[in-house]
Amino acid sequence: MALPDDVPLPTRQHRLGWLGFEQIAGQVQDAIARWGADRVGAVVGTSTGGIEISERAFFEWRETGSLPAEYSLDDHAFHSLARTLRSAAGWRGPTSVVSTACSSSAKAFSSARRLMRSGRCDAVLVGGVDSLALTTVRGFHSLSAASDTPCRPFSGERRGMNVGEGAAYLLLERDADAPAYLAGIGESNDALHMSAPDPEGNGAAAAMELALADAGLQPADIGYVNAHGTGTLRNDVAESRAIARVLGCTTPVVSTKSYTGHMLGAAGATEAVFALESLRRQWIPANLEVAPLDPEITISLPEQPQAAALEHVLSNSFAFGGNNISLAFSRSAR
Repeated sequence: MALPDDVPLPTRQHRLGWLGFEQIAGQVQDAIARWGADRVGAVVGTSTGGIEISERAFFEWRETGSLPAEYSLDDHAFHSLARTLRSAAGWRGPTSVVSTACSSSAKAFSSARRLMRSGRCDAVLVGGVDSLALTTVRGFHSLSAASDTPCRPFSGERRGMNVGEGAAYLLLERDADAPAYLAGIGESNDALHMSAPDPEGNGAAAAMELALADAGLQPADIGYVNAHGTGTLRNDVAESRAIARVLGCTTPVVSTKSYTGHMLGAAGATEAVFALESLRRQWIPANLEVAPLDPEITISLPEQPQAAALEHVLSNSFAFGGNNISLAFSRSAR
């Protein structure tokens, strides 16, 4: 899909967001043709919005005493990219942005489902976008949560996370022949600490249990978990305890952040794509550089890709403040 001449891409977030959207633009246009523009909406997640353009403007102001002539605070605003996509693609249904830190684009699924269940929409674009910014890179470094080498989630030698960037989108439709289906959603909130997770994983476990109940599934039905798995010391232990409590220690668990880094507000949607691809391809990816394993972590962490007969999978996303969500996906409608 070509970008209209009158639709600007002023920030790196806009450009990443548009590159990602081009991959699904055809399906969105098909949904508009099928349901009507007023019946198609969107929910997009982001953690930082267009913050990098404000950073650049600040540095110029510091050096010159003036803001760049082209700078607009509106380009930094969270809603800016969603408005750009809506203008370019032509849907006219409800369009909103979710910002709950690293669970943002997984939370978008929950908002999208409410739009459909309320009868307001028949199709909703969901996704997430975040771009690299000094605020996030330096912020995680200041928390002693960043690694200067590739991240190794769940490894006994993990040193922290890597900040990533990118965009990912999926299309939810009320009635469609799809390769996979959103079966259940579970949400919880620890409210234990501003940045640290509940060390016992209580909120994470609650989110997974609620997702299973919402989907009408039993723990034994889950064939694979795409973990939040940031590579930080506290998150990985807490999440592994939650998974072990809810699913036991034999269900394969993989953190695909070892491939992408932590994409912040785009992580949930990106990892949902990994989960859906696992259902479509009937395989489980490998954890990269996970050995030697952390003796505190007792869950199953495959070190090689493996074929698997998968019917149901979970994808976890957790955020600062204990903002937790788990998404259940199935190969067939339930």
